[in-house]
Amino acid sequence: MNFGKTIFAQLTDFLPVHEFRHCVERYQGHYKIKSFTCWDQFLCMAFAQLTYRESLRDIQACLRGSQQKLYHMGFRGKVSRNTLAHANQVRDWRIYGDFAQILIAHARRLYAHEDFGVELEEAVYAFDASTIDLCLSVFPWAKFRHRKGAIKLHTLMDLRGSIPTLIFITHGKVHEINLLDELLFEPGAIYLFDRGYLDFARLYNIHQSPAFFIIRAKRNFRFRRLFSQPADKAKGIQADQIIHPES
Repeated sequence: MNFGKTIFAQLTDFLPVHEFRHCVERYQGHYKIKSFTCWDQFLCMAFAQLTYRESLRDIQACLRGSQQKLYHMGFRGKVSRNTLAHANQVRDWRIYGDFAQILIAHARRLYAHEDFGVELEEAVYAFDASTIDLCLSVFPWAKFRHRKGAIKLHTLMDLRGSIPTLIFITHGKVHEINLLDELLFEPGAIYLFDRGYLDFARLYNIHQSPAFFIIRAKRNFRFRRLFSQPADKAKGIQADQIIHPES
């Protein structure tokens, strides 16, 4: 007989459960709840993410297939599709949002001195957006096209450990560049952007922070070179130029 813990239980042992309880109490997450607690809900959704479940029915079928192991995995309430759907609909999302920020803070401390291939003392972030298609009849607020809905997931990623530090969710019509106005730039940090974020007024705000940025130029980007500075090509720098954009 195997007396060891399941892999899922070993993973959840690293989670600060007392911090989660504080998040639940902050938003009265257990108000009028009898059996299926917020922790049970969190475990269900964490299991779904780790095992690539595609629907609530898929989550229920997979967990009920190992009914005798659920207690040892940490579940105390009965897992059912209707109960999980109701919990996802009515419970305060800020419980899990605050807990995510706690986990991100823990992870960033663990990876603070990790070598990610570049010898830099400064923090390095990458900012980009992904479009996620949604059914427009189910999510009418997710405006994207006439017959198609979508959201955009805007993520600021700490490259030491590939840890998301900020996530913004907007409907699909919001242009990525508008989210630069929502960021608070860390002095001395380096930010990486794709060519879709090329806006000199917004990039100048990063320069004033003071922080640094690296961005790709658009194919139709027109500029005039003012003068060149010495570049060490042995380090991979092709050119160091002061330019002025042209309209």
